[in-house]
Amino acid sequence: MFIQDHRRWRLMLAILSLSLLTVMAGAAVAPALDVIQQHFSGEPVILIQLIISMPALFIAITNLFFGKLCELFKGRTLTLIGLAFYVVFGCVAGLCSNIYLLLICRALVGVGVGIIMPMSTGLITYYFTRDKQDTLMGYSSAMNMMGGVVATLIAGFLAMVSWRLSFLVYLLGLISIVLVLLWMPNERIFQSKESGEGGEGGKKKHGNLFASYYPWIVGMFLLMVNFFNYPSNFALEVSKSGVVSNSLVPIIMAGMDIFGFLGGMLFPKLKTAMGNNAKYIAPVLFILGYISLQSAGGLALTLIGSFLIGAANGIGVPYFISTASAKAGANAATTVIPALSIALYIAQFTAPTIIAAVQAGFGAVSGSSTSYQAALLLSVVMLLWVGVFDRKKN
Repeated sequence: MFIQDHRRWRLMLAILSLSLLTVMAGAAVAPALDVIQQHFSGEPVILIQLIISMPALFIAITNLFFGKLCELFKGRTLTLIGLAFYVVFGCVAGLCSNIYLLLICRALVGVGVGIIMPMSTGLITYYFTRDKQDTLMGYSSAMNMMGGVVATLIAGFLAMVSWRLSFLVYLLGLISIVLVLLWMPNERIFQSKESGEGGEGGKKKHGNLFASYYPWIVGMFLLMVNFFNYPSNFALEVSKSGVVSNSLVPIIMAGMDIFGFLGGMLFPKLKTAMGNNAKYIAPVLFILGYISLQSAGGLALTLIGSFLIGAANGIGVPYFISTASAKAGANAATTVIPALSIALYIAQFTAPTIIAAVQAGFGAVSGSSTSYQAALLLSVVMLLWVGVFDRKKN
């Protein structure tokens, strides 16, 4: 399973390049959504919104069958299939003049990311020893956040020329295709084996996956609901409150992604320093972040809140993946990581509805509420939830 040291850094680059792509599934063309809506002005608004959320649904559906796909295809072959779906249908969507054909392309992009996402982290657990995995999981999360910055800037620039050109941002997947072809071995990653610390993945392959890993799966879901509240509602809340200029919104959101990148890079050291207590970092940062945004009277608190939320995501994602993977062992790529991916993207798909429901509850009690208050409550729920990890130690 383990490759020679002089080739390992090349494999690491190929795997980490996949992490740059996954966040772009829906968010990549978000800067062009306004222009797209004008082009399809005769279509229901819900169909326009599905352009962003459709990939998340099909990512989750594809992850349900990821283990079967790993039985059918070797690792490099399956990764290339996912990348082909990503590049081809990501770009072809820009050629569509029919909203339904465009949504079909977006669904097929979701299928591609449904393959790439578990590969981007699962291959780390398969090819690298336990002492390297925390560091690489942090790098993977950092690359994911950096991918958001790159995709937003490129798509935003292309959208100024034409909304159709914004879909060309998916050509970034060609970089991963080259690296995977050159440096990734083509072997099966689906094996029933025990790997010392945490060999449960092979033994529980056919067991109740959720029962074995529910603390991490639910934790990932709560993490993503809290995080996706920010990109879903930040611009709207800023517009209502007027605390900062609307022209600063894209810059602040890009800064949030940069702090997510920094959080991912710092994660290995934080986990080493804090041990099991590292599970509390993300929910505490979310709480402080949403308190800052809720009480923001100007630019300073808005920046602090935004950056804390980015850091929470950058630290929280690798925490849940690395600790769950340690329990699953070498089979993490085909067991718990697809389950975590499903939780992540179901949360992305449902976050606006969940936040709106909690916000409505606040409004019914207090007469008015913000999405920040709803996210603050859910952040407290997440803080309480991670306490169950005391009963699920690695």
